[in-house]
Amino acid sequence: MSGHSKWSTIKRKKGAADSKRSKMFSRIAKEITIAVKEGGNDPELNPRLRVAINNGKGINMPKENISRAISKADKDDSSLQESSFEGYLPNGIAVFIECLSDNNNRTVSNIRSIFNKRGGNLGTNGSLSFIFERKGVIQVPKGKLDPEEFQLEIIDAGVEDFQVEDEMFVITTALEDFGTVQKRLDELGIIAENAELQRIPNETKVLPLNDSLKILRIIDEFEEDEDVQNVFHNLEVTDEVMESMD
Repeated sequence: MSGHSKWSTIKRKKGAADSKRSKMFSRIAKEITIAVKEGGNDPELNPRLRVAINNGKGINMPKENISRAISKADKDDSSLQESSFEGYLPNGIAVFIECLSDNNNRTVSNIRSIFNKRGGNLGTNGSLSFIFERKGVIQVPKGKLDPEEFQLEIIDAGVEDFQVEDEMFVITTALEDFGTVQKRLDELGIIAENAELQRIPNETKVLPLNDSLKILRIIDEFEEDEDVQNVFHNLEVTDEVMESMD
């Protein structure tokens, strides 16, 4: 299993906890808001909104929450801004943090505070461009799908990597093929549990177990901030780390 596939599994496990679900719902609601403001409230005509809605369904976000988020986005005059932060945590672990916020000063202050408290260093935008590559990552429940037949059905749409993990297929695409693969899944009548653009590290770093768990606790701290949407990193999530988190 690739490193980012393991991290996706960890995030799903964490998301099963009630304490994390409200944060995940808030994240999806913000994504819906941005999508509606960019492309309107019709998911058939707005691919970004369609993906956000499907992601909400994938984490069992109630339909009324999704409808409320769409309706609120149409009427909301507040302005959410996208921003990102790049830096290093202890042991040279690189992190890329994506945020959506209505108060950039608050976001900058909170992110900088975590870096400073946890022995990290906040860098300048673009400083980690050589470490991370933006790719599409789509998670599809296995259900009754045959792995070989399913892979053959979608491979020509632009699939770079196809992993089978537990009860999930994890599909990785180039940035430019993300929409094409989603369209192919739509044509096949297959609904993804989650589909998003991620920043995949070109190389990962292996740390001893205790150091790895310390890094993951810092990442948790970033993710718990109300303005943070995604945190990407180049820590190798080993089998030992996976087992310690069960």
